[in-house]
Amino acid sequence: MNAAAAVAAQSDEARAAFALDDLDRRIIAATQSGLPLTPRPYHAVAETVGATPDDVIARFNRMLDSGAIRRIGVIPNHYRLGFRANGMSVWDVDDATASVLGGEVGALDFVSHAYLRPRHLPEWRYNLFAMVHGRDRGEVERKVRNIADLLGDACRANDILYSTRILKKTGLRLSPGANGQERT
Repeated sequence: MNAAAAVAAQSDEARAAFALDDLDRRIIAATQSGLPLTPRPYHAVAETVGATPDDVIARFNRMLDSGAIRRIGVIPNHYRLGFRANGMSVWDVDDATASVLGGEVGALDFVSHAYLRPRHLPEWRYNLFAMVHGRDRGEVERKVRNIADLLGDACRANDILYSTRILKKTGLRLSPGANGQERT
């Protein structure tokens, strides 16, 4: 086994062996709807769960390192920020350059997220997706034209799929089961 494979195997074993304890569960329960909107959110969580802020931060780091949680991030409410037009731009981009161009598209300041997906021919020809937000559809369309200019001849076709309703975005929720164990 080479060194990289050994590290990967150790990492897989560590993740498989990871178990949440009572404090981890209380921290997750206190934060699964988001961190408190205060200047010191980890202090507020610590007070709620009966721990110190350093303990809460250390527990989050341990859960991140183990893979029990994937990330801690901010999810802005773009509607409240005035961005009412939301379009997933979809692109039929040459596969040979899709990864490089996708990185460039994802780096644009008006693209909230971009990713590559397999095509499903003949029904779905698009392999690059980039979410664009704007105050109105005209703004989204101008931004999409900027992406088209960036992609140039590598792009064969594109479209914009506009959001028609707001879906609540949430991650996994832990809830106590009848036997005291979590259910998902």
